[in-house]
Amino acid sequence: MKPLIKPPRLRRGDTVGLIAPGGYTGEKSIAKARANIESLGLKVREGRYLREINGNYAGTVEQRLSDLHAMFADPEVTMLWPIRGGSGCISLLKELDYGLIRRHPKILLGYSDITALHLAILKETGLVTFHGPVASSTLSDYAREHMLAVLGNPQPRYTIPMALENSRRAVLQPHFGMRTVHGGSAIGPLIGGNLSLVAALAGTPYAADFRDAILFLEEVNEAPYRIDRWMTQLDLAVGFRKAAAVMIGICEDCGPEHEDVSLTLDQTFDMHLQPLSIPAVTGYSIGHIRNQFTIPMGVEATLDAERQTVTLLEAAVS
Repeated sequence: MKPLIKPPRLRRGDTVGLIAPGGYTGEKSIAKARANIESLGLKVREGRYLREINGNYAGTVEQRLSDLHAMFADPEVTMLWPIRGGSGCISLLKELDYGLIRRHPKILLGYSDITALHLAILKETGLVTFHGPVASSTLSDYAREHMLAVLGNPQPRYTIPMALENSRRAVLQPHFGMRTVHGGSAIGPLIGGNLSLVAALAGTPYAADFRDAILFLEEVNEAPYRIDRWMTQLDLAVGFRKAAAVMIGICEDCGPEHEDVSLTLDQTFDMHLQPLSIPAVTGYSIGHIRNQFTIPMGVEATLDAERQTVTLLEAAVS
């Protein structure tokens, strides 16, 4: 991994570039995103092609790249905030101007399909980007608190507990519950994101190298057999045993679909996690959920399976 570049911290009054590098969006989501940004005391600058639609994508590859590059080049923009994930970010990686990004380091925040941008930018530039809410997310108090702490308040050490609301939901929705497959604690850089995207990049120049890292993964709306396939792909590509720890988030709607016979989600993850001798946990507060914490990619951290915390061991912004 290249030496880390930390973007300037987010301050009240800063300008946020609102873009759609993946899936298309609409006026309702744009209005919600603008309200989110302005509620944080920030200004909005919309991408030129924010409203474009090209099939399932927010415009052509060229249009989406143009908005990304324009926001990184704009001296008044401090943070790039994709309005949603969706699909299509992987198509931008080959033509992304990594030199421009390296020369103008800025906050990039998002999750789901934005994982492709996070992993490629970290690999090619060393810039710390942030796996967290997209601009149109419904921000809970928990998500807002930890997002602003990580983006705007650089500290040499910052501990993030898991969300109590997620634990309460586990009473009726067991997949919200936390499980410790292997206890203990581990130190390493935080690497990962959406499981299907992390797996899709395996074997490419932008693949996640999670050796000696805290690998974090989350997924949504996928059957256990597909999750097993992607987990197997990552194990074959790098090897979970080589990670410092594995942290699985809350995977919404990932139970069996229409199969007559299927493993459960927990059984599927356990096939891959139980043989390990490193800390391994599931049900942590990341994923397609309201109460998610923001993860700075590449930053050194400690995962403590007993205390159910993640502690950043360095500031993620300058």
